[in-house]
Amino acid sequence: MTEPADSPEVLDRFNGALDLVTKIAGQLQSSMGCAVQRDELLSCGQSGLLDAARRFDTEKGVPFRAYATLRIRGSMIDGVRAASPLPRRAYERLRGLGAIDRVNEGALEDAYSPGASEMSTEAADQALADHLATLATAMAIGMVATPVRGDDDKLTALSHEQSPEEIASDAEIRETVRRSLDGLPHQEAELVRRHYLEGERFDVVAAELGLSKSWASRLHTRALMRLSKRLRAAGVAP
Repeated sequence: MTEPADSPEVLDRFNGALDLVTKIAGQLQSSMGCAVQRDELLSCGQSGLLDAARRFDTEKGVPFRAYATLRIRGSMIDGVRAASPLPRRAYERLRGLGAIDRVNEGALEDAYSPGASEMSTEAADQALADHLATLATAMAIGMVATPVRGDDDKLTALSHEQSPEEIASDAEIRETVRRSLDGLPHQEAELVRRHYLEGERFDVVAAELGLSKSWASRLHTRALMRLSKRLRAAGVAP
């Protein structure tokens, strides 16, 4: 059965943002080095862009390019993650980048939600500083997270084991995160604990907590913001 043709609006969004695919592919390849192939990134990125163009909801007020950037990079990360084996540090960096994207997604949902207010210059500067610190924390937590199993219940193979020093450092961060979850709102703590520390898929955890995808993203971002302050105070995260 032939799929219906995309509307002119979808095609305009897609063609108008193709430059993002090339740009993001270059950024990821620079980060990951020879662990990823540019052609594979471009192919996955175009699929992510088309999906974004089809799913985009103008009613939410989110700029399309911001929304598409997250979908493109997510598609690329998922594509690279499916390749096996990967160098351990390359795989860990992918997990960190995925955590950053989820924080950015939640921040977008918050920024364009009904009732969001204008901020003074000073408040905006502080919000930006807090957001950047949260991204650094997300990267650190994502890189030491327990690998998430896919739909087939298999883990991506890694090409080599960690050194004893790396194991000790990662274990310290995970234990500090575990302790820092105390006092967080229940759903925020559960999202972080089950996804990062226990290796459950984020969408599965959100569904079992009765959360929509957009609300789960917002709660995840708020949880990482709280953890960022606690981990920086403990001298563990940037």
